[in-house]
Amino acid sequence: MPCQTCGDTTSPTFDECQTCHTPLGQPAVTPGLPTYAVRGIGTAVQIAVGATAVLFLLASLVPVVGLVMAERAAADRDSDLLLGAAVLELALWLPLLAVYLTAAVLVIIWTWRARKNIDAFPGALPSLGAGWAIAGWLVPFANLVVPARVVANIARDSLWQRRTPVLVGVWWTAWLVFSVGERVVDKLDEREYARLPENPVDPADFQAYVAYYERILGWHLVPALAGLVAAATLIVLVRRISAAQQARIARAAGAWTVTPGMTVTPGGPVPSYPQPTPIPPTPVSPQVPPASGGTIGA
Repeated sequence: MPCQTCGDTTSPTFDECQTCHTPLGQPAVTPGLPTYAVRGIGTAVQIAVGATAVLFLLASLVPVVGLVMAERAAADRDSDLLLGAAVLELALWLPLLAVYLTAAVLVIIWTWRARKNIDAFPGALPSLGAGWAIAGWLVPFANLVVPARVVANIARDSLWQRRTPVLVGVWWTAWLVFSVGERVVDKLDEREYARLPENPVDPADFQAYVAYYERILGWHLVPALAGLVAAATLIVLVRRISAAQQARIARAAGAWTVTPGMTVTPGGPVPSYPQPTPIPPTPVSPQVPPASGGTIGA
């Protein structure tokens, strides 16, 4: 008989579908368990993550502007030109912070919804509770491992794979390089900037600014490129997982035929039928006492 999840023909030799690993005879979604829409929130995640990566890359290229301004300041002996790079950096970091926080919130919401959905997928093998989809991002040190494990679990059970997709490993490795590298580079940047002369006057002072921007440009590009890889792989994962989960939930919803008078519970596609209206008894005329002499033996 065909599998109710993927539609492939199953074999009684195995106790589960060899394509999607749904146990034989089980529906695509367990009746009565809630499922959550992930396509809309997934689209929002993709936009926010992409915008964050682009803004961070632009902010990482600010040293290029600083280098040009420092060279002009050295040629004109004008220290006011050195303020241009600082103003541009501030103008980029403010919207970057807002977009970054928005992306973080959306990713956490999407991860929690996607993790809750696999609880309703027969054959899924979740290894961590749904609460870790939120706590895993917030608990120190755990946030170095747990989010990757949660997303790996979601990807396996949503994309019908028993092994973690390679894309999850690429995403998490790039994310760690980005998050750790960005903090290290910021510390180095602060230390180098503190060594610059506050009021440059002679050519050596201006040349120190030129050398500073030349050094930090390469430093900032490393986490920026890692951030681009992390963003691109996460966008692909979110798109694939969201599409797979929505298709499975829609397939399960279509497995029940909705007839007039049937209602569907808000938590899932389980049909509930209204109780039949009791039929009142047919009225019976009251018996009339027999008249005298009207029956035998009277």
